[in-house]
Amino acid sequence: MTDRIQDLPSGERPREKLSRLGPASLDNAELMALFISTGTKGRSAITIGRDLLRKYGSMSALGALPVTELAKEKGMGIAKASKLAAAFELGARVAREQIDQETLDAPETIHRFFAPQMAHLAHEQVVVAVLDTRNRHIGTTVISMGGVNEASAHPREILRPVITRAGYSFVLIHNHPSGDPCPSRADEMITRRIAEAAELMQINFLDHIIIGKPSPGRRPYFSFRECGIIR
Repeated sequence: MTDRIQDLPSGERPREKLSRLGPASLDNAELMALFISTGTKGRSAITIGRDLLRKYGSMSALGALPVTELAKEKGMGIAKASKLAAAFELGARVAREQIDQETLDAPETIHRFFAPQMAHLAHEQVVVAVLDTRNRHIGTTVISMGGVNEASAHPREILRPVITRAGYSFVLIHNHPSGDPCPSRADEMITRRIAEAAELMQINFLDHIIIGKPSPGRRPYFSFRECGIIR
C-alpha cells in the first residue's frame, strides 16, 4: 500500500481535506504534515508526523522540543523543524491572546491555560501571571528556568512584575517535570513567605499552582489555595 500523499484519494489528502471540511477535520499528524510538507523515501509527511507523536506522546511534548533537537529527527532537518516550531509558537500566541478574555479565578481555569505550555517541559519553570481587579490576565513573566528555590522564587522577584504592571493580584505557577504535582517542603515554605510579603504589600496572592501530568487517581495540578495555605 502506498505511503505517498499524492497517491491518496483526493478527498483524503490533508490540504484538500482541510479546504473541504475545515482544519478540525484533520488529525494531529495530518496537520503536522502541512508544515512538514514533504516526506522521505518510503515515509510520507503524515507518517513522519505520526512517528513523532508516537515517540514523544503528545503535541505539547513536541512543542517543547528545541528546534535543534526536532531537526535531528529522521525525515526532518532544520527547515521542516523551523516550520513546525513556528506553527507551535503561533498556537501558543493564540492561547495567550485568549487568556486575556478569561477570568483566572479557579485552579481548573489556570491549569487549562498554562498546562499546554508547561506540563511537558523537561525542566522546572516558574512564572507569574499578573491579574487586574476582575482577575483578568494582564501579562505573564517567566521568573526562572530550573526550579523553585529561595533565589529564583524570592518574594522580591515574584512581586516585581506585579508592581511593574500595576497588577491587583497574581498567580504563581510552576511545573514538576516528574509529573507529580504534589508540593515539596520547599514549595510550601516559599509559598508561605510570598503570601506574607504580598499581604504586607497589599497585593492579592490569588493562588500558587503546581502543574503536573495526568495520572489515574490524581488531578494534574495542585492548588495551594484549595489546600488552605493561601487564604
